[in-house]
Amino acid sequence: MKQNLRKVIPILLLGSSVFGAVAQDESRGVVRRRDNDRNATQSVTAVSERMQNFFGSSNSSITDADRQWQKVIYRSIDLDKDENAALYFPEEPVDGQENLFRIILKLFASGQIPAYEYLDGREIFTEQYQVKARDVLDRFHIPYTEGRGSTERNPRFEIDENDVPTNEVLSYFVIERWEFDTRQNRLRPVVEAICPVLHRTGDFGGDALRYPMFWIQFAKLRPHLASQAIFVDDDNNLPTCTYDDFFTLNMYQGDIYKTRNLKNRSLAQMHPDPDNLRRAQDSIQSRLEHFEDKLWVPSREEVIAAREAREALAAGADSSSVEPSTSATTPSRVTKRSTRRSTKKVKEPKRSSSSGSSGATRSVRRTRR
Repeated sequence: MKQNLRKVIPILLLGSSVFGAVAQDESRGVVRRRDNDRNATQSVTAVSERMQNFFGSSNSSITDADRQWQKVIYRSIDLDKDENAALYFPEEPVDGQENLFRIILKLFASGQIPAYEYLDGREIFTEQYQVKARDVLDRFHIPYTEGRGSTERNPRFEIDENDVPTNEVLSYFVIERWEFDTRQNRLRPVVEAICPVLHRTGDFGGDALRYPMFWIQFAKLRPHLASQAIFVDDDNNLPTCTYDDFFTLNMYQGDIYKTRNLKNRSLAQMHPDPDNLRRAQDSIQSRLEHFEDKLWVPSREEVIAAREAREALAAGADSSSVEPSTSATTPSRVTKRSTRRSTKKVKEPKRSSSSGSSGATRSVRRTRR
């Protein structure tokens, strides 16, 4: 009996220790679940550092030695165009969907992304030219309140949904960097920065004036745009892409208003005439689209097709130059009077030629005699 008790007592002690350990683990597990839930709620409102590094370093591995060629283009995106309507609508948040300006303004006011001063023609994305959210909101008369966790060193502001001037942001400025990557042997555009533009009329009416607000580096904005799904087609109301896809795939349509140059002049300054300005914009766009065509040697089929096209074009030009002369000499209708006159005119030179020939034979005979 004592031996059985000796065997049972250690088993009971072991079971109690195991039960206590399980209870402690369960209690710790509850705490851990709360922490996980807290992290999950934070991940919905904020972007993780890993996600920020992924989007920020997606293009950092390409060096200037890999690019070989680069051209910086400035575009103006008009939201009134149907191709760009996905950036403006919906004006009010609907089912968790917000337009682009609401996302940008909330991120900037809460201190999640930095913004830089809009300089006329010079964009410098350094800490020296970084703008403060309070100054921007006061400058454009946007109401705000102090947000949670706001300090003097890291201020955070909250803006009511009704106070966001979405109906006044009717265009964007975009900086594109067209670069030829020798590793992939292709020319691709990369969006470098984006600037919302306010359109406001004065107190006395008139045409709306444009007020560029600030520059946002697109690499800092991409993680937040990648989580916002949008639909871009009226026939398909499913959100098939994101704001990030809309810019990285160049689904927007914008007019070129400047290219980076030594004199830092816009196209309007270099081409004051509207027709010349439009031709210059089309020329720049055509050179960008057909840049890769000049890099490769054409195949035998392409050479033959080009030669046949030139020959067909030359044959068409020759036939068009000959047809007017033949049609002018051949009459469409021939009457009896015209035929009679033509026969009389033809007979007269024959008589003269016969008389001339007879006179010539007589003279020859006389000389022989």
